[in-house]
Amino acid sequence: MVFFKHSFLAALLGVALSFGTAAQAQEVRIGAVFPMSGPNASYGDIFGSGANLAAEHVNADKMLSGKLSIQYEDSQALPQQGVIGMNKLVNVEKVPYVLSAFTGVSKAISTVAQRTKTVAVNGGGVGPDMAELGPYFWNVIPLANFEVRAMIPYLVKERGLKRVVLVYVDDPLGQAIRKELESALPATGGQLVEALSVPNTAQQFSGIAARVRDAKPDAVYIASYGSQQLQIIKQFRDNGVTQQLASYSAFSVPEINAFPEAKGALYTTQNVDWTSKDPVTKRFVDDYKAKHNKLPSAYIANYYNAVRLFALLAKDLQKKGKPITGENLLAQRIETKTFDLVGGKTSFEANGTVIAPIQVNEVDGKGGKAVTVAHAK
Repeated sequence: MVFFKHSFLAALLGVALSFGTAAQAQEVRIGAVFPMSGPNASYGDIFGSGANLAAEHVNADKMLSGKLSIQYEDSQALPQQGVIGMNKLVNVEKVPYVLSAFTGVSKAISTVAQRTKTVAVNGGGVGPDMAELGPYFWNVIPLANFEVRAMIPYLVKERGLKRVVLVYVDDPLGQAIRKELESALPATGGQLVEALSVPNTAQQFSGIAARVRDAKPDAVYIASYGSQQLQIIKQFRDNGVTQQLASYSAFSVPEINAFPEAKGALYTTQNVDWTSKDPVTKRFVDDYKAKHNKLPSAYIANYYNAVRLFALLAKDLQKKGKPITGENLLAQRIETKTFDLVGGKTSFEANGTVIAPIQVNEVDGKGGKAVTVAHAK
């Protein structure tokens, strides 16, 4: 009897372990390398809110034969920390698909992505050279060259603001925006009268403000991000810079939209109609509002789309009986011509980048309002 009891318990334990192993094997896991601490941690919260909502929807719809989960690693928006997080996700967690953000971090982890054939998807960094990081690096956000090309004609031709000063963080993103402004402004009848670089760690800008005042511009284009851009805005206003402020999609964060000194500033994002009746867009907007009591932003839509894109590809692979690997995800993306994402049907260029209409927004203290839509070329 004792032998039977022990044998029965052992059998039960074996069954439990086998069920546990099967359940574990059914889990579908992807990764994310986001800033979750440091001065840019607010971006990690924003990006994660979109990614997490998409995972909830994927699981509620049972799109995959297994629960989708996201393993987060903290990049602190620093390239070295991003590589550490990417290596953990690829080598330890064995994920086939990683969400990325920030131009410097994305460029740093792209080498790991190519070497290990892991898909990395960016929905936040906008450096134009991110279109050239290899077949395993994808962008679900229009890059900065398209944002600048949409903003400049509006500033010069619609608002009559021809003399522009650029204040830019001295990193790949800022340098790329400077290069784009140097070509876009003369082409539309404008002029880049001064380009002032600042280190990405700088927090004191009274001296830069004095140089901006001396240049007497019509508008000041700010190419920065995180807490630094708040300090630039505040210190410019405190030091008598009254001109029109303009920027790219880094301004589309709650801190900027609630910042009194930023009111009236212009910034670009991809165009999304939050009132659309498209089922994917409507569900995303309605559920996000119900959960957070506010409208989503373009960044949030980007990372929702990045996760939904994975689910659509993985679903097709599972139907075909193929493993969910980076190689297979890439092949499936190339085979699939369009995807139903927030904002409508979306397709990818051969280099893994989307091109979408860009809208110019104005900070109004209520989440921002669109003032025009431009189809940048």
